[in-house]
Amino acid sequence: MSRRPTTLAVRITTLCLAVAGVAAIVAGLVSLRLVAQTAENVVHEVLANQADVVAAQLDETNGQLNARNKMLDILEGQGILVVATGPRGAVVYGDATAVAVARQAGALTGGKVSQSITYGGHRWLLEGRQAPRGAFVLVEQPASARATTVRHLIENVLVALGIGLVVAAIAGVVLSRLLARPLRRTAQVAHTMRGGRRDLRVRVEGPMEVADVAGSVNALADALQRSESRQRDFLLSVSHELRTPLTAVRGFAESLADGVVEGPEAAEVGRTVQKEAHRLERLVDDLLDLARLSADDFRLDITGVDLTGIAREMGDVWSARCAAEGVVFRMETPMDRVFANTDPRRLRQALDGLMENALRVTPVGQPIVLSLASTPVFQIRDGGPGLSEEDYQVAFDRGALYRKYVGVRPVGTGLGLAIVHGLITRMGGTVRAGQAPEGGACFTVTLPA
Repeated sequence: MSRRPTTLAVRITTLCLAVAGVAAIVAGLVSLRLVAQTAENVVHEVLANQADVVAAQLDETNGQLNARNKMLDILEGQGILVVATGPRGAVVYGDATAVAVARQAGALTGGKVSQSITYGGHRWLLEGRQAPRGAFVLVEQPASARATTVRHLIENVLVALGIGLVVAAIAGVVLSRLLARPLRRTAQVAHTMRGGRRDLRVRVEGPMEVADVAGSVNALADALQRSESRQRDFLLSVSHELRTPLTAVRGFAESLADGVVEGPEAAEVGRTVQKEAHRLERLVDDLLDLARLSADDFRLDITGVDLTGIAREMGDVWSARCAAEGVVFRMETPMDRVFANTDPRRLRQALDGLMENALRVTPVGQPIVLSLASTPVFQIRDGGPGLSEEDYQVAFDRGALYRKYVGVRPVGTGLGLAIVHGLITRMGGTVRAGQAPEGGACFTVTLPA
């Protein structure tokens, strides 16, 4: 069973908390060594000041025993060890450990000494001064002072971590709401669109990425609205086209059945019924072709094809058909053969569809040109009425030109150009519409070499 995904608010809040926690911990770890070193330097500086004070006091009292003992008591009460030497450098007072530390540091020779060493696995600070009757060395371990400082640091880090987590939680909640609000509205509109409504739009707001999502949903809604409108118009036009020949066939069939039409008139009625049946068959075939083009298993037999041979075959067929309609046919082909990787049967179907459209609208005496360039590019140009600039943008949409020109000029089923576009794009090529030098429309088919 898959886990339910967490919300954006939870993820952002968790991320803010994690960032705040990691930042506080990293800052504490980085500061720990620096603070510990600083604490040691401070302790050493305090110890040096104490050594200067002791030396001054011994100078004033000329090293009297009572004054010296009093200062020893004060220093040892502060955890500071003292090593004293006589006029000849012999140790006259001092703890054994302190003496060993001072001796290793070479601090028993008299004079001013200020250094730190490691002894017995611990750090030791030493400050030595000359006295009236010898010398002395103050020895101290900074570990206790450093431990106190580290403890204070940990306390401060924990306090900062707590404050940071609280602030991060508040910031995460506020930020997540600001980001999630437009996303929730977008999701709500998308769910409503799934139910069939197309009149809703999302207000574009928020960060650029969130605004892009809203804009994309609005664009999708516009595209769906246009597509469904075209589909409705297309179905209406197809219904009309089916109804017209069906009505004619049914009317003539009833006349034949009732015996109203007899003798020579029956043959004319038969030809009319045949013509309308052919019209119905063509419309149904076009609808089936469109349905097949939309299927994932639409079959293509892609192979290397000599386009020059296809152009010549088409020239033989269409020169005769154009002559029968009184239209001038011209063919333009290169001297060398041109090859492309395509399906020859489907290519011929698409090109024949374009020639059929051109012949339908080209007046008597005007030209139709079938052109093949030295590259795998076909052009079919005509001297018909042509198309407007707006028509070029929708020429391959189902029924777009049919709805505009039905009753104005000869039209087909309204599906031919959509089928041509589907076939060519399925074979990896492109097809576009434009203005022809002959005055009509020019359709350019470009195939992969």
